[in-house]
Amino acid sequence: MKKTLLFLFVSINCLAAEPSPERQATLRNLLKNDCGACHGLTLQGGMGPALLPDSLDGKADEFLVTTILNGRKGTAMPPWQTFMNHDEALWLVGVLRKDKR
Repeated sequence: MKKTLLFLFVSINCLAAEPSPERQATLRNLLKNDCGACHGLTLQGGMGPALLPDSLDGKADEFLVTTILNGRKGTAMPPWQTFMNHDEALWLVGVLRKDKR
């Protein structure tokens, strides 16, 4: 069963389309400026929690994608689904996990 779930997880992630280089630049700019406004310009935390690889450890990609797209009720975290789709949010999660600063 575990092998099947791992295969399914890897397969789903492989199906996600990578944004074009131009869109990647736009998303990185959004991450730096818009996300950085609350999570800190170095993403080490501020009004919102840190978005560094260590702080994201243990959080599932889909949980993070859902948070990005739908926001978090009762907090200052707004929904970003107007500005990006699921695959783009998943790509951003990958960027955050790699800590490309």
